[in-house]
Amino acid sequence: MIAHIEHEGTLYALIVRNGFKATGVRFFTPNEAPQQLAYISHGKGKLIPPHTHNLVHREIEQTQEILIVKSGRMRVDFYTEEAVYFESRVIEPWDILFLARGGHGFEILEPIEMIEIKQGPYAGTEDKTIFGQGAPETIVLKPETIVLK
Repeated sequence: MIAHIEHEGTLYALIVRNGFKATGVRFFTPNEAPQQLAYISHGKGKLIPPHTHNLVHREIEQTQEILIVKSGRMRVDFYTEEAVYFESRVIEPWDILFLARGGHGFEILEPIEMIEIKQGPYAGTEDKTIFGQGAPETIVLKPETIVLK
């Protein structure tokens, strides 16, 4: 139960719905993505060898975010890089929202608790550009296009 949020053939976001299940390791992002998102499910007795992660020089020009909703509901509005609105979705408890590109805004529909994960270091006021939100009557809640893999 993965929703791909695309506009004109470009992936803007992924929603991993709470009901998603798989076995083993399932990466949702390609290797070249600056932020990686995976689902991992192993049975009892599976051994993952102790390891460290090597220092690897990476250049990251784009901030990507992952939001994990613990409780509550919110609507997320998706925008292109040019701040043009194109669709909205509702995020439920324990859904995971991966924001890959473009702009986004939120309306909290029920009191919410969530966890945000993104690359650092945080660049303060240089980290984002605020732009005007579309009129409420322009909001289009898209039906789910679910990819089961």
